[in-house]
Amino acid sequence: MRTFILSIVVALLLAGLPPALAQTSPAPSQSQTESQKGVTIQGFQVVDVEELKGDVRTKVDDVVAHTKQEDIKSLRTSIEATPEALSALKAKGRITAQVVAININKEGILTMFTKKTT
Repeated sequence: MRTFILSIVVALLLAGLPPALAQTSPAPSQSQTESQKGVTIQGFQVVDVEELKGDVRTKVDDVVAHTKQEDIKSLRTSIEATPEALSALKAKGRITAQVVAININKEGILTMFTKKTT
């Protein structure tokens, strides 16, 4: 399960944004995929987009605006298949339908960005 969600994460990583921001992007190159295979998800966190400030929030909003609904739907399906991710969302009072973006950092922390209204 973690490998499946990791493959989604690899496809969603956004170069050049601060850590913990992600969007859909063209399929990763073979070298990107191979370099990310070594990352294991070590934990989950939830960040509300409404809590972000300044440029970071602007960038996340821009990412969300340019993400295809089918990609978000696929992402949410992957999250629903991952009990640890669901538990992190529940602890924050959120549900998968509120996830709008994700990221995994080099330490293996998968961050799920949520919005109260999507």
